Amino acid sequence: MYRLIYVSSAVEHFSGQELEDLLKKSRENNSAAGLTGMLLYRDGNFMQCLEGPKDAVCRLELKIKADPRHRGMLTLLQEENAQPEFSGWAMGFKKLDSPTALEVPGYSNFLDLSLTNEQFQVHPSKSLRLLLTFRNAMR
Repeated sequence: MYRLIYVSSAVEHFSGQELEDLLKKSRENNSAAGLTGMLLYRDGNFMQCLEGPKDAVCRLELKIKADPRHRGMLTLLQEENAQPEFSGWAMGFKKLDSPTALEVPGYSNFLDLSLTNEQFQVHPSKSLRLLLTFRNAMR
């Protein structure tokens, strides 16, 4: 199994409806391709983890890079033979700038970091930690 985690910035902020539409389409496409993962959105920035067969993840990565709705895609982590962390998720999602974010169990100032914060580049494992925090809190 292959894992890819990246961040990118939206060209324009997504409305709640646009995020729901993106999530619905992503769940359908990712399920058909045998991919799982999680998508976080905060302050116009995305962080996404994709897991599955390497060829499927890489095809989707190319598609995402070409998507005009975002820019500045930066790969934080790539792992082969990784243990699946999101196997039960067709695509998990959390809008981090929602008022309910403070109510998430385990919320800490670590979760206040911008998704494009330098800490995720210096320590790529922190991106996986952030995604896992939300996976565990949303169960």
